Amino acid sequence: MSGAALGLEIVFVFFLALFLLHRYGDFKKQHRLVIVGTLLAWYLCFLIVFILPLDVSTTIYNRCKHAAANSSPPENNNTTRLHATANPAPSQHPCFKPWSYIPDGIMPIFWRVVYWTSQFLTWILLPFMQSYARSGGFSITGKIKTALIENAIYYGTYLLIFGAFLIYVAVNPRLHLEWNQLQMIGIAAANTWGLFLLVLLLGYGLVEIPRSYWNGAKRGYLLMKTYFKAAKLMTEKADAEENLEDVMEEVRKVNESIKYNHPLRKCVDTILKKCPTEYQEKMGRNMDDYEDFDEKRNTYPSEKNLVKLHKQVIYSVQRHRRTQVQWQILLEQAFYLEDVAKNETTATRQFIHTFQSPEPENRFIQYFYNPTVEWYWECLLRPWFYRVLAVVLSIFSVIVVWSECTFFSTTPVLSLFAVFIQLAERTYNYIYIEIACFLSIFFLSICVYSTVFRIRVFNYYYLASHHQTDAYSLLFSGMLFCRLTPPLCLNFLGLTHMDSTISHRNTQPTAYTSIMGSMKVLSFIADGFYIYYPMLVVILCIATYFSLGTRCLNLLGFQQFMGDNDMTSDLIDEGKELIKREKRKRQRQEEGENRRREWKERYGHNREDSTRNRNTYMDLKESNFSDVSTNRSVSKYTRANNKAERDRIELLQDAEPLDFNAETFTDDPLESESGRYQPGGRYLSMSHNGMFDDV
Repeated sequence: MSGAALGLEIVFVFFLALFLLHRYGDFKKQHRLVIVGTLLAWYLCFLIVFILPLDVSTTIYNRCKHAAANSSPPENNNTTRLHATANPAPSQHPCFKPWSYIPDGIMPIFWRVVYWTSQFLTWILLPFMQSYARSGGFSITGKIKTALIENAIYYGTYLLIFGAFLIYVAVNPRLHLEWNQLQMIGIAAANTWGLFLLVLLLGYGLVEIPRSYWNGAKRGYLLMKTYFKAAKLMTEKADAEENLEDVMEEVRKVNESIKYNHPLRKCVDTILKKCPTEYQEKMGRNMDDYEDFDEKRNTYPSEKNLVKLHKQVIYSVQRHRRTQVQWQILLEQAFYLEDVAKNETTATRQFIHTFQSPEPENRFIQYFYNPTVEWYWECLLRPWFYRVLAVVLSIFSVIVVWSECTFFSTTPVLSLFAVFIQLAERTYNYIYIEIACFLSIFFLSICVYSTVFRIRVFNYYYLASHHQTDAYSLLFSGMLFCRLTPPLCLNFLGLTHMDSTISHRNTQPTAYTSIMGSMKVLSFIADGFYIYYPMLVVILCIATYFSLGTRCLNLLGFQQFMGDNDMTSDLIDEGKELIKREKRKRQRQEEGENRRREWKERYGHNREDSTRNRNTYMDLKESNFSDVSTNRSVSKYTRANNKAERDRIELLQDAEPLDFNAETFTDDPLESESGRYQPGGRYLSMSHNGMFDDV
C-alpha cells in the first residue's frame, strides 16, 4: 500500500474538482483556458486538504522511528519500560508503518510542486486571465494590452508589500538576505494576506452553516425565504432584461451605421455573434449590405467604443441568461416547498406533486423512493435529520472557536484538536489520526469554501450553479481558493500542535511545514500575528450570530431577509403573488398539453384520414373547376356523370368540418402559445403567456 493511498486520492480529488466545476461552469461555451485554469486551481487546493492527513500520519511514524533510533539500546525489559515512561510514545506500541505510508522524499517534492504552482496561479496567471476574459478586445494583442493595464496597480501592490518585507530584513543587522529567506518573505506575505481573509470567512461559516441546517428544518421559514428571493430575483431579472434591451439597441444602431465594406465591420460581426439568436435574426433582416458607407457624411463609432460595447454585450447576455435559469430553478423550489406544506396535513401519507416532472425518472430509484417513502422523508424524517446535523455542526464550531483561542498554550494543552491527535499518537492509531485530521480540516474547509460560494459582490463576483457562472467569477474563485488554502492548513497544523513553531518541541516537522517554513525570519509575524489574530474569530462569530452584517446591509438599502422588518414582509408578499401567477400559468399550460394529448390519442388517426381526404377533395375540386372553366359550365358537379361519383364528392365535403379552423397541433406546448416572429414584422399565435396575465 506504499504510495497507493496518495495515488487514489490524487485521482479522486481530480474528479471531485471536475464535478464541481461542471456544476458551476459551462464547458461548451466558456474558453478552454478559463476551464483549465480554474480546474487546476481548484484541484491543487483540494489536493492540499485531502493529502495533508496522510502527511500527518507519515510524520508521526517518522517521529517514532527517529525516537527509537536515538534511544539507547535496551538491556532488558525493565530498562525498556523506563525509557517508555520517559518518552511521550509508549514502547509497548511498536513503530509500524501506517497503511497510507508515503516513502521519504516524495512528500517534500509533492508539496513544493503543489504549493508554488498554486501561488503562481493566484498571484500572476489567474489575475491576468481575469482581465483577459472580461476584456472586450477583438484581437489577442488588444486583450493582452487591456489585461496588462488593468493589472498594473494590482501587481504594483504586490511589489510594495514584498518591498516592505525586504526592507525589514535588510535593515535588521541580525538577518542576511539569502534565497531561502527571500522565499520565506514571499510565503509570509502571502499567508498574512490569506490569514486575514481566512478569519473573516471562517467566522461567518462557523455560525451560518449550522444555522442554515437548523432553519432548513423549518418549512415555513424556507418558504418565506423563497418568496423573498423570488421578489428580489424578479427585480434583478427585469433589470437584466432592460439592460439587455438597451445594449441590443446600441448594437442595432452600430450594425446599421457600419456597412459591409467598413474597416470595423469585422468587429461588429464579432459583437453580433455574442448576441442572442433572436436579436441576430432581427438585425440581419434590417441590414442592407449593398449600401456603401460614406465617411464624410456619417459619423462612425471608434474601435475603442466598439471594445466597450463588446464588453457590455458579453456581460449583459451572461447576466440575462443567468437570471432566466435561476428564476426557473427558484420556481421549482417554491413549488416543491408548497407541495411539502400541503402534504404535511394529508392523511394518506402519499406525497402528491402539483406538477409532475416532464423527464422520465429512473425506475430503480422510483421503485425505492416511492410516494410513501418520499412523504415520510420530507414530512417527518428530514426536519429531524437537519436538527441533529445542526447540533453536531454547532459542537464542531464550538470546538474550533475554543481551539483558535487556546492553541498557543502548550502546558497545559488546551486545544481540543491537539488533545485528540496526541491521544491517538500515543497508541499509533493511524486510522483514527487520519480520520480525525480529515474531519477537522474538512470542516474548516467547508466553513471557508462555502462562504466563498455564498458571498456575492454585486454582480462583479457571483458563483451561480447550473452552469451559470461567468469566466471572471470562476477565475476569481480559483484565486481565493489558492490564497486561502495554505494559511488554512497552517492554521490547522497549529491547532493540532503539529507545527514546531506552536508546540515549541524539537521534533521532526511535517513535510508541508518544511516547505512553508517556520517563519522564524519574521518573528513578529510568527509569534504575534499568527497566534493572536485568529482569536478575532470569536468577535466575528458573535457578529454573525446576531446578524449584524445583514442588518447593516439592510440599513444601507440592500434588502436582506429579516423576519422583523417591514420591507422583508412586503417582499415576501410580492414574491408570494409572483409564485401564484407562475403556478397558474404552468397549470394552464399543463391543462392545454393534456387536452392536446387526449385529442391526439382519441382523434389522431381520424384526423390523418380527414387530412388525406381534404387533400383528395381539393385536388378533385381544382380539376372540376378547371374543367368547368374549359367547358364554360356553372354547375359544380358537371363532371360527375353518375350517382356514385356524386356521393363520393358529398362524403368528401362532409369531412371538411373536422379541420376546426385549421388549428395546428404540435408536440411542443410552447410553440402554439408563444408569439413567433415572422418575416414582415408580424407576430403569430399570440396567447396569454405573459408574467402578469392574471391582472
